[in-house]
Amino acid sequence: MTLAEHELSLLKAKALLVRTETVRLTEICGSGHYGSAFSIAELLAVLYYKLMRVRPEDPHWADRDRFLLGKGHAAIGLYPILADLGFFDTSWLDNYTRLHSPLGDHPDMRKVPGADFSSGSIGHNLSVSVGMALGLRLQQSAARVLCLMGDGEMAEGQIWESAASAAHYQLGSLIGIVDINKVGSDGQTSESLNMAPLDAKWRAFGWDVIRLDDGHDILQVYDALSRAMHEAHLRDKPTVILADTVAGKGVSFMEGTWQWHLGYLGPQDYQRAMAELTQAV
Repeated sequence: MTLAEHELSLLKAKALLVRTETVRLTEICGSGHYGSAFSIAELLAVLYYKLMRVRPEDPHWADRDRFLLGKGHAAIGLYPILADLGFFDTSWLDNYTRLHSPLGDHPDMRKVPGADFSSGSIGHNLSVSVGMALGLRLQQSAARVLCLMGDGEMAEGQIWESAASAAHYQLGSLIGIVDINKVGSDGQTSESLNMAPLDAKWRAFGWDVIRLDDGHDILQVYDALSRAMHEAHLRDKPTVILADTVAGKGVSFMEGTWQWHLGYLGPQDYQRAMAELTQAV
């Protein structure tokens, strides 16, 4: 499967939307997870604008694909897409994290249309994904369950308990995505707790593994995700996509640094970041 030139241009524009809106919303909030949102921009764009079966006008459609954000602190990058697609009015973004706003730092499934599960404590959402995939199997639904996690999240023991369960129950409809941006709030993930090699670990737990060496190359992202999703119900084991990415991708002084995992731009850096992002189009 390939992308037409106009489709590629659209997806690049939507990835840019994720980044520019992350910068804007952080201005409203006073603090934001730039690095984590920027590293998944292309993954989110391809999923929501090309591959996932969703109905923004009917967020609770029974046969929709489920998307769970294990790294919930990156919701600042997901909200602009949900608004752009029409899950809720774009005006909601203007009050991000303000008093009475439904849009918090982490998504709340009770308040945010399009959020399939809440997050906060890292490491829980793969377990929830296993439960959802089992429930959908009982309902004989063709829906697929996708769980996007961070590489720092791989240090959580619950990830591996749920990984073993998914393989045991032969959940081909479950697709994990690991954003390997190599940094967390405490520094390099390899120094906090080195979980390499992740591909060998996931295979040992009974998963098919697709390695994506550039999680910002839209053609690579599309090829990997479309292959995993279109073959989901033909497999007897879950699949994980290990996507090598760059934290803070798109803004030179943020790229690859753990210091911009969470932060706030001053006026000059704000202008510089926005200029770099928009000039890259």
